[in-house]
Amino acid sequence: MWDFEFTLEVMPDLLEGLWITVQATVMGYLIALTLGLAIAMVRRVPYAGGVVHGVMEFIRTTPLLVQLVFVFLLAPSTVSAMTIGVVVLGVHYSAYTAEVYRSGIEGVAKGQWEAARALSLPARRTWGAIVLPQAIRKVIPALGNYLIAMFKDTPLLFAIGVAELLTQAQRLGAANFRVVEMYTLVGFLFLIVSIPSAILIRRLERRYAAV
Repeated sequence: MWDFEFTLEVMPDLLEGLWITVQATVMGYLIALTLGLAIAMVRRVPYAGGVVHGVMEFIRTTPLLVQLVFVFLLAPSTVSAMTIGVVVLGVHYSAYTAEVYRSGIEGVAKGQWEAARALSLPARRTWGAIVLPQAIRKVIPALGNYLIAMFKDTPLLFAIGVAELLTQAQRLGAANFRVVEMYTLVGFLFLIVSIPSAILIRRLERRYAAV
């Protein structure tokens, strides 16, 4: 039987875990967007691009859970588990966002690059005023998909002791022997965040489909 009284009692703790999950997702996503763009630009540099590509391939082919535990065990004890989790999430997903940015950059017409060189525009001006505005606009929907993917991967932070939503649910379920309520509420809370995000991304896809 579903215990509604117990559900109301534990909801504040679950919402606290959800807030930590959202924080980890947003901060990790900002790292992924920023680092991914830098990686995509460096990949166009001879020699350095090959090295960066190899590192990103290694990150993509290594499980996120293994990366979290490995970095957590090697990190100084003064660094919080939350900080480690956010950084590892961001670096892991930067390997994917970098590929998205790369596809957008390669989608910029060759004539745009040639025109910039003909006008003797500096590299900063070429990237900032010509290439990136066109490239990023095209890949916004794809970048949004990784936001949802990262949100669904944040429960892996339980492995390093971050008190996110799933960790809170496991703790409360084990302490009160009410596992069904806990996992049902976790799924419900994830849907509350994921569904509006997915709707927003679909709208972005329709808006930029013709770009």
